[in-house]
Amino acid sequence: SQYGHTAWRTRDGFANGRVLAFAQTPDGYLWLGTEFGLVRFDGVRTIPWVPPRGARLPHDRVRALLAARDGVLWIGTLSGLASWDGKSLATHPAFDDKVINALVEDRDGTLWVGGQTSDGGLVCAIRGAAVECDEADGSLGKAITSLYEDSKGVLWAAGSDRTWRWKPGPRSSLPGIQDSLQALSES
Repeated sequence: SQYGHTAWRTRDGFANGRVLAFAQTPDGYLWLGTEFGLVRFDGVRTIPWVPPRGARLPHDRVRALLAARDGVLWIGTLSGLASWDGKSLATHPAFDDKVINALVEDRDGTLWVGGQTSDGGLVCAIRGAAVECDEADGSLGKAITSLYEDSKGVLWAAGSDRTWRWKPGPRSSLPGIQDSLQALSES
C-alpha cells in the first residue's frame, strides 16, 4: 500500500511516437529513442533532444541506445550510428546507410553493433577508433536484431533466423525456431 505509481503515456504528451529504445546515462537522465528522434527524461518531464548547430542524427528513427561506461550515449538509427558525449555529436561513417538494431558494451570495453544492410545482417566491434565488421554476405541472415553479453563473458547475437555464440572462441550458431520446426516436420 506504500508504493507509488505514475504512468507516462504517449497520448498525454510523454513522447512523440512510439518509444523503441531507452538507456540511462551516468548523470541520471533516461534517454528514449523514438520513431521521431531522441528524448531526454529527467523523471518529471520529457524534453526533445536537439543536436548542436550543424549536427544531426543519421536518421530520426532511433532503434537502439547504449549508455557506455565512459558516459557516452551511443545512438543507433534506421540509417547509421552516432554518439553523444554531452557536448558534441559524432556520426560514424562506417555505419552510413546501415540499420542499427542493437548495441552492447562488453566487459573489455568493446562496443558491439548489430544491424543490417541491404545484403544481410552485420555484427561490428568498435575498439577505440578501429571498426571491424562481419557483414552483409548473407551468412548472418537478414538482420542481427539483438546482442547480449552473459555473466561468463559470452557474447550472443540473435538474428532473424538463428542465434550466434559470437565470442569467446570460434563462432557457432544455434538453429532458430524455423529451422527446428522444419527439422521436426521432416522427421
